[in-house]
Amino acid sequence: MSNDTLNIAFIGLGNMGGPMAQNLVSAGHKVTVFDLAPAAVAALVDVGAASADSALEASNNADCVISMLPAGKHVAGVYLGEGGLLNSLAAGTVVIDSSTIDAETAREVGAAAAAKGVHMIDAPVSGGVAAAQAGTLSFMCGGSAEAFQKALPILQGMGKNIFHAGDAGAGQVAKMCNNMLLSVIMIGTSEALQLGLKGGLDPSTLSDIMQASTGRNWTLELYNPCPGVMDTAPASNDYKPGFMVDLMCKDLHLAIGNAEQVNASTPLGRMAKQLFDAHAAEGNGQKDFSSIFTTLE
Repeated sequence: MSNDTLNIAFIGLGNMGGPMAQNLVSAGHKVTVFDLAPAAVAALVDVGAASADSALEASNNADCVISMLPAGKHVAGVYLGEGGLLNSLAAGTVVIDSSTIDAETAREVGAAAAAKGVHMIDAPVSGGVAAAQAGTLSFMCGGSAEAFQKALPILQGMGKNIFHAGDAGAGQVAKMCNNMLLSVIMIGTSEALQLGLKGGLDPSTLSDIMQASTGRNWTLELYNPCPGVMDTAPASNDYKPGFMVDLMCKDLHLAIGNAEQVNASTPLGRMAKQLFDAHAAEGNGQKDFSSIFTTLE
């Protein structure tokens, strides 16, 4: 598939899907959108997209269908079953599911797509809302090499780092691994900063020291969880997301569920899941995940 103008259906216009679709409009593609929230649809129509009254209508004559949905049951509902899109998409259509879901559902839908001659990849993302807006997302893709190559020019309109992780479902496994590690790093960084604060250290100075030492990590570099240390971080903006605690909890539940299926040992991941679940239960689910810093005070 070339970089020529394509007919793209985009289903799911949340905090991530909305700016991703807008970038495709900006790239010159003909984008038709569908979402259950009228305001989300209207925002995309304002920047040049067309609207549809259903996912099925949006996908009519589409060269590519992209979905960004909350959970596996929603992905299965859109693509499979009597009214599923796979019953109507033409062979050769490219399907990119950027939802973060369980690997089993991704494999099931991917197999059904392949049986219909549809080129489908699971392509969850990393980078958050800012990267979605800037078109610099990381995509972790699962599917055949052929499907990945056909999707690549489209993904390049929304992201910067694009990886083919393996067969169907591999993108979801890669996303689980990444976000489980991110949760552990965020908790560890927050613990270290809280320890320094209680020991009388200035958090900015301590952050600089660790960033120049063996404790260096992405959190210290770009997403410091201590308020006032980094003006651009959610911590300095009342922990407005960013990446919500509820979403981190979702990803950790997926990761630990997958670990149980494949008999992988994840003691730190399990502890991170417990801490983030407790943090969400205290009413922090809509805050940025870096707000875990406040539970360690």
